[in-house]
Amino acid sequence: MAVGKEIRTKIKSVKSTQKITKAMEMVAASKLRRTQQRMEASRPYAEHIRAVVGHLSQANPDYRHPYLEKREVKRVGYIIITTDRGLCGSLNVNEFRAILADLRKWREQGVEADLCIIGAKGVAFFRRLNTNIVAATTHVGEVPRVADLIGAIAAMTEAYTKGQIDRLFLVHNVFVNTMTQRPEIRTLLPVEPVDADSLQKYWDYIYEPSAEELLDTVLNRYIESQVYRAAVENVACEMAAKMVAMKAATENAGKFIDQLQLAYNKARQAAITQEIAEIVGGASAISQ
Repeated sequence: MAVGKEIRTKIKSVKSTQKITKAMEMVAASKLRRTQQRMEASRPYAEHIRAVVGHLSQANPDYRHPYLEKREVKRVGYIIITTDRGLCGSLNVNEFRAILADLRKWREQGVEADLCIIGAKGVAFFRRLNTNIVAATTHVGEVPRVADLIGAIAAMTEAYTKGQIDRLFLVHNVFVNTMTQRPEIRTLLPVEPVDADSLQKYWDYIYEPSAEELLDTVLNRYIESQVYRAAVENVACEMAAKMVAMKAATENAGKFIDQLQLAYNKARQAAITQEIAEIVGGASAISQ
């Protein structure tokens, strides 16, 4: 019964793994609701500050902030938000594929890229490639704070202001629903112009200090809000992907246990049959 013993040991090992994946699924499910609430709470501010930027830029059309000016693209920058931990299915892999495809398009045009990575998985992945990482932040946790992101954001916005990069992209996963998360690459700088028709026709803001000084401050807050919102949404994507991945792992473990149990029953049946055959054969030899 050496084979049967090995199978029993394997069944016990898989059952232990199944308990772990089931626990991780339940933990991810409990955290998902809270991360969704934080994601939804961050959206109104990020969306409305865009309208404020539009109002300020319309109030002083003679002043053109560097964030609003389009330039010839000679070098680009990316702020890439990934997870710190694994076990979340293909969430990071899909994002990496999208980034690499976009980088390939720029390189074909002779444009190089600077990367700012948020998340340990992204840092580990892009360090293995021939990419220029100018800033990195890891372990921002399940509740990202703006203070933890400002350093990485400032590195890229300063490079844009100094003309070291001519376009800045934000890359993160978008939460569609619990089963679906997709990577998104969107332009962060220059700030896309707001259609005047989409703004309120009249507004009675009183600017103090001047609209120019306010625009400098508000644009920085706008960039920070967009990156913060993306970080919060990426955490929600991580929890949803982890819950789905651990659920699949638990179900696969159950199927594997059934297969092992069947193999064990067959091995046990074969051993019993062999023992009976030996007993009958021995008894026949004695009787003769």
